[in-house]
Amino acid sequence: MRPRGAVWRAGLLLCMAAAFDETTEAAVVVRGPYLQLGTPQSIVVRWRTDAPTDSCVRYATQLGGAVSLACNPTAVTEHVVTVADLSTDTRYYYSVGTSSARLAGGDSTYFFDTSPAAGTAIPTRLWVLGDSGTANASAASVRDAYAAFSAGSRTNLILMLGDNAYPSGTDAQYQAAVFNMYPTFLRNTVLWPTLGNHDGESADSASQTGPYYDLFTLPRSAEAGGLASGTEAYYSFDYGNIHFICLESFETDRSPTSAMMTWLQQDALATSRLWIIAFWHHPPYTKGSHDSDFEPELIEMRQNAVPILESAGVDLVLTGHSHSYERSFLIDGHYGWSATFNASMKVDGGDGRVGGTGAYKKPTLGPAAHEGAVYVVAGSSGQTSGGTLNHPAMFVSLNQLGSLALDVNGRRLDARFVNSSGQVGDLFTLFKGPPPQAAFLASVTAGPSPLAVAFTDTSQDDPTSWGWDFDGDAVVDSTLQNPTHVYAAPGIYTIALTAANLAGADTEVKVGLLCVTSPDGLGDADADGVPDGEDRCPCLADPLQEDGDGDGLGDACDSDDDNDAVADPYDCAPLDPTHSAEPPEAGMTLVLGPAPEAIAWGAVPQATHYGVYRGIVPAGAGFAYAHACLEPASPDTTSQDSQVPSADSLFYYLVSARNSCGDGSLGFASSGAPRPNATACP
Repeated sequence: MRPRGAVWRAGLLLCMAAAFDETTEAAVVVRGPYLQLGTPQSIVVRWRTDAPTDSCVRYATQLGGAVSLACNPTAVTEHVVTVADLSTDTRYYYSVGTSSARLAGGDSTYFFDTSPAAGTAIPTRLWVLGDSGTANASAASVRDAYAAFSAGSRTNLILMLGDNAYPSGTDAQYQAAVFNMYPTFLRNTVLWPTLGNHDGESADSASQTGPYYDLFTLPRSAEAGGLASGTEAYYSFDYGNIHFICLESFETDRSPTSAMMTWLQQDALATSRLWIIAFWHHPPYTKGSHDSDFEPELIEMRQNAVPILESAGVDLVLTGHSHSYERSFLIDGHYGWSATFNASMKVDGGDGRVGGTGAYKKPTLGPAAHEGAVYVVAGSSGQTSGGTLNHPAMFVSLNQLGSLALDVNGRRLDARFVNSSGQVGDLFTLFKGPPPQAAFLASVTAGPSPLAVAFTDTSQDDPTSWGWDFDGDAVVDSTLQNPTHVYAAPGIYTIALTAANLAGADTEVKVGLLCVTSPDGLGDADADGVPDGEDRCPCLADPLQEDGDGDGLGDACDSDDDNDAVADPYDCAPLDPTHSAEPPEAGMTLVLGPAPEAIAWGAVPQATHYGVYRGIVPAGAGFAYAHACLEPASPDTTSQDSQVPSADSLFYYLVSARNSCGDGSLGFASSGAPRPNATACP
């Protein structure tokens, strides 16, 4: 048996004719088409006809381009076709119909976009509707207000928060409240619903039967990401860098050890997506037309689901049920009655507005436990019903018709409640991750004026704004990310970049980074009284013009004053070309003889003098280092010792190499460490 919504592969066709030029026939589309279960490589297209026909979706990446078909030969009125093997994050134009005719679609308004690859951060717009199923003028006004608000912007996903069709979620009520109300949205935007109590009057979640389950194709086997739930009652999916979790808060067991809560914990903790957004019908916090202190569904979701989600790092929770708009502070850890809510549960007690007290900030770039979440009740998309609207967790509570527009762009999430008059009644911003670490590069650092310098921002942690000071006067000269500045006047310039995002700002200052000299040599860039054309260090104040090695480059700016190819910072004798570091060990080349008193050794690099040491091992004593200078240090590589040891004792000899940087070692200890020379020859 084929699963519901599967593609019937027998007779799958590729048509290379011009797109969307089929003739029509007697069957009429009476519902849809509408889009379901979008993934990066597939999508489900559904529609209903008044008479049974086979099912075909014709699709192409361009209007008028080559057409591909996905067909099911079974004659049905409820058409469910999975279009698979698609390209990720790609737009396809489509029509629906039969194997021989187009019944609907084929123009620029009939299209679907495959999802971006999981984890990819792309700008994403969501439209959130709660309790929208009134099928009346109020719902239409909310729809039209959002359409005007979003004109020119792509809506990528639609979330419905339950009570999608009043009063009891019948097929006819869904036709009026959903398919007749939002046809132009549903034909090109994937809808992801959750079950409300009114939908549940005609549906059964345990058996997944009834209009709600008949009308929607939802992931039960992780077809769109997340972990398989085994049911369409609750599920998860990924869209770009967002992980969505949909729960069923009406009929499904909400107890701590239930299958749903067990799955929730596993799924929420498994995701690595930057954002986690959860949605269901019954709100954990509300004082609208329902009260979260008294109703069991609301209490149990607060006590059992919310702790799991907050431990997993949830960012935003969307619910309906109360016919109002309520939005919390950034909160964490409130699982009891409203009277127990206190200031310690506010991770951020501000307004969450960029133009107000600031965005709500979560410091970790990714899921992190207990950094706070915002809870939104958006149940006024079809009606308002008042209430005390005074839950202490809420920053704002409005008895207004409206819907929620969410924009997720990288680390930033912006939410706006758009009321039925088209006004933004509330807005807030969430931002994730640390402030930037400012850094930059300059294309050149020296040259005659006019000097054009291209600056490149190399800051870490995603800055969103930049302030450049090109001349060290603490005045912002550019707000571009990668500006170019032309320096007209000679001088030494300090550059500063301040990089910022909603989490904070950081500044990198490079003192004296740029040296701009005069093109005619008459100016004085370093202000040391010597014209640029005569200055041995035109970019560094050097009024004495010293040049110790006579190479024409002043000592003040000469990185190798003795011209020994070792830069001064690494040269222990920067003015002596004969050496740049302590010499290596010399004793390893030491030989005695052939004359009894003769001592000789090989010259070692960088040595200017050598010290010779003699030690005595008395008769019958074990060997121990005990030596003294035999003769003063000299440039010779030979010495002699006419003295002879007493009977049964012996002499040993050591040689150290020396230069102005210091003495080399007298060999190495058994551990491998150099043996220092504690009593050097004078």
